[in-house]
Amino acid sequence: MPEAELAPMVAPAIAIRDLRKIYEGKAAVDGLTLTVPRGSFFGFLGPNGAGKSTTIRMLTGLIPATSGTVELLGLPMPAAEIAIKQRIGLVPDESLLFDRLTGLEFLEFVGRMYSLPRVLARQRSEELLELFELANERRKLISEYSKGMRKRIAMAASLIHKPELFLMDEPFEGVDAVGARLMKDILLDQVRNGATIFLTSHVLEVVERLCDHAAIINAGRIVAEGSMAELRSGSETLEEVFVRTVGADHGYERLEWLS
Repeated sequence: MPEAELAPMVAPAIAIRDLRKIYEGKAAVDGLTLTVPRGSFFGFLGPNGAGKSTTIRMLTGLIPATSGTVELLGLPMPAAEIAIKQRIGLVPDESLLFDRLTGLEFLEFVGRMYSLPRVLARQRSEELLELFELANERRKLISEYSKGMRKRIAMAASLIHKPELFLMDEPFEGVDAVGARLMKDILLDQVRNGATIFLTSHVLEVVERLCDHAAIINAGRIVAEGSMAELRSGSETLEEVFVRTVGADHGYERLEWLS
């Protein structure tokens, strides 16, 4: 087999080079370079407004980059956007769900969008509803779902076509402890089966427990990156590393009336 055909098979899950996104003269993402190895559980961390969601939107083709390059699974974005989207699963920060569909209808629709045969799309939808403990809500409109239920159905939809790469923006936000545990177990199982997961989360304890690699972004730039062992050198927790790295370890000015 020619070397050019082998390259995508061994390419990293995500390869970002000098990525920039400029809004009204200000860089939301400023020269981002990052490599995510295949089969990793990768945490992408940063304070509010650091550029995390903007980066994920560029990775998925929802917004164009101002400059720089993005490759997912060895394929260039946006040139191979359609082929890439067939191989990735997305859980966005704001659930892009169809509120006037039931949970079952939505999953079947997503399955059909990924070219699954109608019978298989129905079968997988039913199985995913059971897996995510939503089987009793299959006939309820998504507009009536709680925030946690919406996150579950969004993750179920991201799984239906067995993607190789998951892009997840705050997937556990608004999910109760039982639902979060279920979702974590499912994601860990996907990684064990060879998938790659790239997620943002403000809950650093979750990232510390799940992820094997992480990068910290601040003001649109990577300020720390490595394996969890490398980032937590010494006795520091990930939270302590994060606070120190983004320059927020100065405490707070106490109000006299709260003392």
